[in-house]
Amino acid sequence: MENPLGNSFWLRYLPASLRAKIEHRPDVLKVLNNVAWLFSDKILRMGVGLVVSVWIARHLGPVDFGLFSFAIAVVSLFGVLATLGLPGIMVRDLANEPENSFATLGSGLVLQVIGGIIAFSFLLILFAILRPDDHSTMSVVTIIGLTLLLKGCDCFKSWFDSQVQSKYSVWAENTAFVVASLIKVGLILLGASLLAFAWVTLVESLLTALMLFIMYEWAGGGMRVWRFTIARAQTLLQQSWPLILSGLAVMVYMRIDQVMLGQMLNDEAVGIYSAAVRLSEAWYFIPMAIVSSVFPTLLDAKKTSEALYLEKFQQLYDMLVVIALAVAIPVTFLADPIVVAIFGQEYLQAGTILSIHIWAALFVFLGVASGKWFLAENRQLLAFHRVSWGMGVNIALNVLWIPQYGGVGAAWATLISQAVASMLIDVVHKETRLMFKMKLKACLLIRVLRMQYST
Repeated sequence: MENPLGNSFWLRYLPASLRAKIEHRPDVLKVLNNVAWLFSDKILRMGVGLVVSVWIARHLGPVDFGLFSFAIAVVSLFGVLATLGLPGIMVRDLANEPENSFATLGSGLVLQVIGGIIAFSFLLILFAILRPDDHSTMSVVTIIGLTLLLKGCDCFKSWFDSQVQSKYSVWAENTAFVVASLIKVGLILLGASLLAFAWVTLVESLLTALMLFIMYEWAGGGMRVWRFTIARAQTLLQQSWPLILSGLAVMVYMRIDQVMLGQMLNDEAVGIYSAAVRLSEAWYFIPMAIVSSVFPTLLDAKKTSEALYLEKFQQLYDMLVVIALAVAIPVTFLADPIVVAIFGQEYLQAGTILSIHIWAALFVFLGVASGKWFLAENRQLLAFHRVSWGMGVNIALNVLWIPQYGGVGAAWATLISQAVASMLIDVVHKETRLMFKMKLKACLLIRVLRMQYST
């Protein structure tokens, strides 16, 4: 078994008293190590990725950058269909039922390969309907859409997440990311066209899949023992189909704004809006890294005590709200200079959009955390009900506001729909009203302020 202290490079930066407490809690240390690895991964991506993305935006200009963003948004809508909603289910089952891990991994892989083929086929059909005569955009969408065929490699990530060993997936993804980033920089210096950047997106996915396989084998795994069984596949699909629907709904209300801007206005509007969204969503790695790392701990707490389980969820909500506010408040007042400094004067209009869109982070953070509650409680249908409301609200508001207000209207639609899906809809169902109270308590900073005054 791996020594949990072995990779705790960050411990040396903590106060001695806090370090001593953590060193004697291997369970806590394992989670914090996992968070540290995920944060290092996302910080690298946020830093290098944002720089490269900004450079690409400046190189292509608002119109071509908008077309590129439009293509990515359309492909993203089918990402959940490709994975069949299985990653979260697999992490849970791999952690809770290790004796069935090989059947879970093998069956999950086959299902996701099939899902990728179906998703890619539907993507081509949809785009042929949306833009039947736009052959250049069709080429970009097709190339980027091929990444859907590689979603089966998420099985490796599910395994690493279930073992709280995300460092291996971090190594794999960062290797592919760095290589792809260097290629993109080279293409910019060579003055390459939009199509070249689409190919690099596919190359990065291929490298990621290869590196995840190598890391899994190197860490002691072996695909030769994976096995597909009809019974296990049926069980996975029976539990995941509500997550397919809810995941599609999530992607629709996360990406439909860019698709609708492209269809109702033009690619330049998508480019301006996407610049703001890139900056706003750069922070979304924070809840994902934290929540994915503490999820196994939450499952353990549930086995021990319901009170302990709920207490840990409240602590998670409190922490995520504080982080979200620490990001949203300063960005609201500095949006214009941030956008101009990073993207240039061409993208000035993105400042207003950013100052609105950044507040969606508050509800995204809460939604990522509460999503694990639905999974732990096996209430996937309730999760779908929640996000379907968010999807409906977002589409309706986009239809009303995009023609008149453009990207600003889309930003308001995103903010309101996120509030509905992540928090307000919890009031409707008796089972989720406790979650609403916990989230409201976190948003009002009740426990945080109480702790502050008590000290």
